[in-house]
Order: sequence, then C-alpha cells, then structure tokens
Amino acid sequence: MNKLVFIPIMSLVILVIDYYVWQAFKTGFQQQNQSTQQIIRWVYWSISASIILGIIGYNFLPLEYWNKTIRTFFMASVMITIVSKLFVVIFLFIEDITRIIRWAFANKNLDIIPGEPAPGQISRSEFLSKTALVVGAVPAATFTFGILSGAHDYRVEKISLKIPNLPKAFDGLRIAQLSDIHSGSFYNKRAVQGGVDMVMKEKADLLFFTGDLVNNEATEVEDYFQMFSKLHAPMGVYSTLGNHDYGDYVKWKTPQAKKQNLQDLMKAHELMGWNLMMDENKIIEESGEKLALIGVQNIGVGRFPWYGNLAKAHQGTEEASTKLLLSHDPTHWNAEVTTKYPDIDVAFAGHTHGTQFGVKVGNFKWSPAQYVYKQWAGLYQEGKQQLYVNRGFGYIGYPGRVGMPPEISVFTLTRG
Repeated sequence: MNKLVFIPIMSLVILVIDYYVWQAFKTGFQQQNQSTQQIIRWVYWSISASIILGIIGYNFLPLEYWNKTIRTFFMASVMITIVSKLFVVIFLFIEDITRIIRWAFANKNLDIIPGEPAPGQISRSEFLSKTALVVGAVPAATFTFGILSGAHDYRVEKISLKIPNLPKAFDGLRIAQLSDIHSGSFYNKRAVQGGVDMVMKEKADLLFFTGDLVNNEATEVEDYFQMFSKLHAPMGVYSTLGNHDYGDYVKWKTPQAKKQNLQDLMKAHELMGWNLMMDENKIIEESGEKLALIGVQNIGVGRFPWYGNLAKAHQGTEEASTKLLLSHDPTHWNAEVTTKYPDIDVAFAGHTHGTQFGVKVGNFKWSPAQYVYKQWAGLYQEGKQQLYVNRGFGYIGYPGRVGMPPEISVFTLTRG
C-alpha cells in the first residue's frame, strides 16, 4: 500500500484506539482534582501525538536522519503502546457488549440494573475502567522487562544428535550453532560480548552460523566485527546467508549499490575467518572417513526468497556417509530436503526467532511462531532425517525477548 494512503489510515486507527482508551483514563481518574486530570490529559495526548509524528517521520525521512538506537527503541515503544492499548480496548469492548445486553434486558423490565454505589465505594464504570488500565499495564510491563532482561539472556541448549550412519571417527564431535545475529539491532556491546564468551567456553570442534548477520546493510556489522572475529573452532567456522543479508528490505539508490552491499557482507564473513558457503560443500576427512558439510543460500517458502541451489551444493558429497546441511529457513526442510535428499542426515536452521515471544518450560514450548511455521524451535525428526531450529542470537523489530531467550546450540554427534 502507498505510504500516502497507509500513513493517514494508520494514524486514524491509532487516534480511534486512543480515544477509546482515553475514556478509561478519564473515568478511572475522575475522582482526582482538576489539575491532576489536566496533567493526565496533557501527557496522554502528547504521547499519542508523538507516536503519530514519529511514524510519519520514520516512513518519510531518510534512515540516516535516525540514530540506530533511537530508531530501535522508538519502534519498540510504538509496539508496546499499541499492544497495551489493544488489551484495554478488548476488555472495554467486551464490557460494552455486556452493557448493551443488560440494557436490552432492562427494557424488558428485568431487575438486573445495578444501583448507585454505596457511600465510599466506586461506581461500576470506574472500577471497570481501572481494571482495564491494569489489564493494559500487564503487556506493557512484560514487554519492557523483555527489553531490559530478556534481550541478552543467552541460554546454552545442549542436544545429543544420534546419527545411525555416523562414521566412528566423528563419534563425539561437538558442534556449536548460532543464528540470526542481526547486528544492526544491538545496543549493548558488553552484553553481546558476554554471549560470544559463552560460545567460546563450550570449546566446540565446529561452529555453524545459519544466516542473518545483519538486518539490511553490511555496515551494521562494523561495530561488532572484532567481537565476532573471535568466534573460532579447531575444525572451522561455517556460515550461510539469511533472507535479511541480501538487502531486500530497504530501497537502494541503484541496483549496483545493492549488489555491492552483498559483496561487502560476503567479504565481512571472509575477514572474520568464517567460511561462507554459497551453494557449496566441504568434505571433512578424519582417519579415512568422511563427513560432508553442505551450505546453501537462503531458500524459503512463501514470501521469503529462494536464492539457493541445493542440487549444486549437494554435488560431490556422494562418498560422505554423513551429511549436515546449513540452511537458514526451516521451511526449506519439507519443501526440498525431506522430499528429494534423503541422504542429508541433519539440517541446521534459524529464521523464526520463536517470534521472540512465548513460553518454554522443560519440554513444553508455545509461541505464535507455531501458527506460521511447522518447525519453529528445537529438534524435529521425520524418518531418519533431523532438523534443528535455533531461536536466534539476536533480535529484530522488538529489541527484546519474552519467554524465548536467545540461544547458543551445542550438539554432540553420536552413533545410534
């Protein structure tokens, strides 16, 4: 939709929501003195106006006018504010519907009309308005906590991968996986360094990175280049590209500028000592036995691009008894891997972030991601083939995580 149409419609929707929620504020604080009510009114509508003006500026001003951190937290504040108000709207809407029903019954002379509140008690409308505001405060507090505490609450997930045809020489091999770094979203270098240190403490034999080093532009990794350059493993670091790495989500001045951005990003992988796999493979040999690492460019189903060529990447791996695939988008697994390449034993993916929101307690997990992706976090198996979906190291859009902490996956390969 054209911005000149979308922005006015979005602004109108926000104003309607704000007006509806304002009724709760007005009723909830009606017992306060006049000056307090005026302050509340001024603060409330100033925030509303700031959000609308910010959205207009975000969409029409060049990105260079926005400081990266300010842009990130502005969009987070917009999301938190709108989501919280929607909770209030839903609560009040349900109450309005029940009020209409009570009114309809009242007109039939049914004695269910509430009386006036007793002295010292608040009215039903004031009680419901205050309750609605509390309901709206819960998601606001939750998502704010997710920024302050959840964004860099890195968790090491240790997984045993049983592979029936694993060569004896690779029994016990340890692989660490990172995915979805999104370096353009980071705002806390010290916290990110803590995550990098956690990876290195695992002393893995191999390190995989399964795409989305940046949000859009190669320059985003500059501030973290030295930090990620310290990620290494005795048998190497192997990486792939994710959908965000191609620069498809920003407007470039020329096609050449977009092409150069991708070349710069690929060079960054090289300079950090990462082996970027562009539809290719690497055969690792130990004691005469072979293990194949296969890496493809982004392959996604639906609205995400299909850039990779698995047939090309797979070529030449026939002699390896075990094959491991690095592919950013988990939808690739059922779209092509399980249907055409039964000899690929394990695929490693990311992409979903677990939507950065959900619940994970023991073996139980829930996230809105499961309504979009068949495989969205953790280990999956179909027949003898396995897929692991990493929740991601970073974040995008909302600069935090609630119940879906950032992940460092550590695998131990075993025969079985």
